[in-house]
Amino acid sequence: MKISVLFAVLCLIAAPAFAKLPPPSPEQAAAAEAAKTKAAETAKKDAELLAKYQDRAVENFKRNAQAKNATATTNKKP
Repeated sequence: MKISVLFAVLCLIAAPAFAKLPPPSPEQAAAAEAAKTKAAETAKKDAELLAKYQDRAVENFKRNAQAKNATATTNKKP
C-alpha cells in the first residue's frame, strides 16, 4: 500500500517534467533567428579582435626579446 501511494505521488510530481511546450509563434521564431544572427556576428567580431590583439602581443614580445638579446650581447664582459 505504501509503495503504491508513493509511486502515485512520484508520478504526479514527475508528470510536468514530461510536458511539451507549444511551438513558437512566427514572430517568436523570427526574433530568435535575429538574436542568433546577432550573436554569431558578435562572436565573429570578438574572434577577429582577439586575433588582432594576440598578433600585437606576439609582435611586442618579439620586439622586446630582440632588444633584450641585443643589450645582453653588448654588455658581456670579455
